[in-house]
Amino acid sequence: MRGFWIVAIALVGGPGLLIGQGRERLTLQEYLEFEDAQDPRASPDGKQIVYTRRFIDKVNDRWDSALWIVAADGTRNRFLVEGGNARWSPDGTRIAFVAEGQPSGAQIFVRWMDAEGATSQITRVSQGPGDLEWSPDGKSIAFRMMVPMKEEWRVEVPKPPSGAKWTEAPYVVEKLNYRRDREGFSDQGFRHLFVVSADGGTPRQLTQGAYDHGAPKWTPDGRALVFSGNRSENADWEVRESEIYRVDVDGATVTQLTRRRGPDGQPAISPDGRTIAYTGFDATDDTWTDSKLYLMNADGSNVRVLTPTFDRSPQGLHWAADQSGVYFAAENHGSRNLYFVPVSGEPVRQVTRGEHLLGITSIDRAGNAVGVLTAWQKPNDVVTFNVARPQQITQLTAVNEDLLARKELASIEEIWYPSVDGFRIQGWIAKPPGFDRSKKYPLMLAIHGGPHSMYGVGFNFGWQEHAANGYVTLFTNPRGSTGYGSAFGNAIKFAYPSKDYDDLMAGVDTLVGRGYIDVKNMFVYGCSGGGVLTSWIVGHTDRFAAASANCPVTNWLSFVGTTDGAFWYSNFAKLPWEDPSEHLRRSPLMYVGNVKTPTMLMTGVKDLRTPIPQTEEFYMALKLRKVPTAMVRFNEEWHGTSSKPSNFLRTQAYLRHWFNRFANKPAATMD
Repeated sequence: MRGFWIVAIALVGGPGLLIGQGRERLTLQEYLEFEDAQDPRASPDGKQIVYTRRFIDKVNDRWDSALWIVAADGTRNRFLVEGGNARWSPDGTRIAFVAEGQPSGAQIFVRWMDAEGATSQITRVSQGPGDLEWSPDGKSIAFRMMVPMKEEWRVEVPKPPSGAKWTEAPYVVEKLNYRRDREGFSDQGFRHLFVVSADGGTPRQLTQGAYDHGAPKWTPDGRALVFSGNRSENADWEVRESEIYRVDVDGATVTQLTRRRGPDGQPAISPDGRTIAYTGFDATDDTWTDSKLYLMNADGSNVRVLTPTFDRSPQGLHWAADQSGVYFAAENHGSRNLYFVPVSGEPVRQVTRGEHLLGITSIDRAGNAVGVLTAWQKPNDVVTFNVARPQQITQLTAVNEDLLARKELASIEEIWYPSVDGFRIQGWIAKPPGFDRSKKYPLMLAIHGGPHSMYGVGFNFGWQEHAANGYVTLFTNPRGSTGYGSAFGNAIKFAYPSKDYDDLMAGVDTLVGRGYIDVKNMFVYGCSGGGVLTSWIVGHTDRFAAASANCPVTNWLSFVGTTDGAFWYSNFAKLPWEDPSEHLRRSPLMYVGNVKTPTMLMTGVKDLRTPIPQTEEFYMALKLRKVPTAMVRFNEEWHGTSSKPSNFLRTQAYLRHWFNRFANKPAATMD
């Protein structure tokens, strides 16, 4: 790890206060020095904050993490212990955390926070524990863990002769949803809830059955855990369906608290234990619906909605200490801020304001909030503020200042522009250091995935590094994006990717109209949903000099049955065997006869979300037609191409190599 500079500043001047005005540009090599601050947790007395600091292990090609601790005023910032997922005990004398242990893999540890700092490993389990929660009396820790539960076929097969080397027995699948990206086969077990003594011992399993269970939350009396999940026998067939349950710690009796069709989740229990806040919405066939915030009594009765007209999805619920209402985060127009709604219901009050992505992890009895904030020129760092003075946000860490202090970064300009059907679309332009609007610049159009997700106003190393190499990057939130309300998100229902395409092209037209884009050197790329749109774009226009469709879906007919979940069937008006016309009409593969644009495809060989045969189908069709193409198969990658640090470097470099290869003149400074 690099050395660390202790900094505490008030973010009153906007993003970029720590960025120097030097003339050095960011380099791809410097990504290996990049770090990240996550998951800050304030001690019960509010005097110290433990947070996870992630860094790149260059030798083993992976992200690693360690726990650091900082005083609430930003002083005494120091390394604490290897690991992550730290949680303070209720009395503040200990922290529980997860780290590598014996006999192998992730284990739960407890560290005393006195001068001695004694640390004990309290589990020795075979599966990785997570979602730690201390009991109110500090004697137990609840957690969630996978329990193997795969039924084996007992088939009589003749035994092999002595010394024979027979082929391994086949893997038998009987579940509808039998695999999950980044995990592989997911039919081998289910996630269950456990409790273990804080002094160590044998964990006790509280939930049973062939169901997955969500993260546990203790009731204030310590008698039960509340969680979300779907304990229906038909869970695999129920799309966007979940309920909230209570399990008694002593008898392990499970009680269902919610009973409406639709997803219910994120339970947060009031300090007196009488009320539960949660989020959800009524079942619908819309592809996107923003959640509402609800309250119910602890026994599931007296359900009422607090945010009937607030058209954004509440995230990360925190009760006010006086139980007057609930704080929550919400995305809006590319930013994420803190909001508050009283228990009497709307109006919702926006607490923090600003062009940033703010995530709050705790709010104490005095109203002091702790969280992580990122903005255009500021990577994630730990911040704190009081909800009574939200304009005074204080930054406690600066984990990348030594890397960025001398860098001249891309400037970001927000734009709103008109599209078809009367929609206005928000986007941003990342401009290279030293930008001169009298010059012509190559353009990269970057497209987000999802499709129901949002480009946010946080620091993005990839765009910054492209800008350092001379590119202007346009990134927008077309129809289907979150953070603009349910109607905007659902505007692509049974139409994706055609409606998004209109919005993206309107954005390109808007930027070209400003006069500083070299229209002969425009390029487009995106991954996942962005890969879908990239492969759609090249079949509908030849205005781009080259394209890179990363981890795309190109054929909906073959995709819906091979992705890691049957829920994608519900995103079409009819099932493909009833009427395949919509699946074909919306498939980029059906327009491959129009493609003239040199198109690269980059996909992880282990991808289960947009499996690599989707890439292979499009590649083969392009190759058959003699369209310039290349298929880049990323090793050790699930969905996406950048989870391994070395693969992030390759993604950036291969992308620009392909674009430069087909540029009408040198498009950037790096090949």
